[in-house]
Amino acid sequence: MSDYAAMERFGTGPLSRGAAMVYTLLVTEFLLLLTSAPGLVPLLLLGRDASNLPLAAACLLPAVPAVSAAVYALHRRRLDLTDLHPAAAFWRGYRLNAGSALRVGVPWLALLAIVAMTVAHRGAAGVPGWWTVLLVVIALAATLWAANALVITSLFAFRSVDVARLAAWFLGRTPKVTAGNLCLLITAAAVTAYATEAMLAVAASAFVLLLVLNARPLIDHVREEFTQ
Repeated sequence: MSDYAAMERFGTGPLSRGAAMVYTLLVTEFLLLLTSAPGLVPLLLLGRDASNLPLAAACLLPAVPAVSAAVYALHRRRLDLTDLHPAAAFWRGYRLNAGSALRVGVPWLALLAIVAMTVAHRGAAGVPGWWTVLLVVIALAATLWAANALVITSLFAFRSVDVARLAAWFLGRTPKVTAGNLCLLITAAAVTAYATEAMLAVAASAFVLLLVLNARPLIDHVREEFTQ
């Protein structure tokens, strides 16, 4: 067997592909935590009190471009162990998409903070039960929209207004993607509620990978219908 054939087998076999995926996830996780640290550290120190909700939303801001960069890197992942550059892909995604990701994340986090504060103080504010349910539904829809928008803005070069429209349109256009994102959201909420925010942060790259894999139909539709 030639040296080239041996190298090709080494780089592309099942064990090598698994090792490549693990390596890519570990590097992406490290960089994701590193770039999120300015907000993640104070977030972990905040008490679970309703008065801290606006601060919690502000602490999540650095995580938005970090997740966007992770989406970019994991979408471009390689399963060839001899051709791995996850760090370079992450930093390229961060440079390209930080601004557009924040244009998605800032209004989304602001809305979540307003809804959370209103629901937390519904008694003092005199908010009726049906309005509370409506606010929760709005926050849930906004989060599903933000997931679509973050994927689109991380992988394609569209104007912010077009990203917003496409993200909303694909909520109904790709119902399986929306349902998958809802399952991811419920899982993340359960991890946060029954464990800690730190546990969710440790598994962040795995959640982003699942987000990217789940969004494949959306990505394909955008590429075929809006970029060609």
